[in-house]
Amino acid sequence: MARRYSKKASADVRRAMKKRKAGTLKSGRSGRKVKSRKQAIAIGLSEARAKGKTVPKKASKKKTAKKKAVKKSKRKAKR
Repeated sequence: MARRYSKKASADVRRAMKKRKAGTLKSGRSGRKVKSRKQAIAIGLSEARAKGKTVPKKASKKKTAKKKAVKKSKRKAKR
């Protein structure tokens, strides 16, 4: 299977994860400390995108909303 991210993008994510672990990674406008692993990964990928590294596009809000709706209907059907 092909790589999703370039090696340099992975390095940016790794750097963000290390910052999070050290307690120095801050989120955008508010400047609050990032505690979530997923948030740290998102910040690393966002920085990689800004630098023009190979990273897939963000999932559109329409798709994620549709996926959630399908999941919810499947749960209801099971009951």
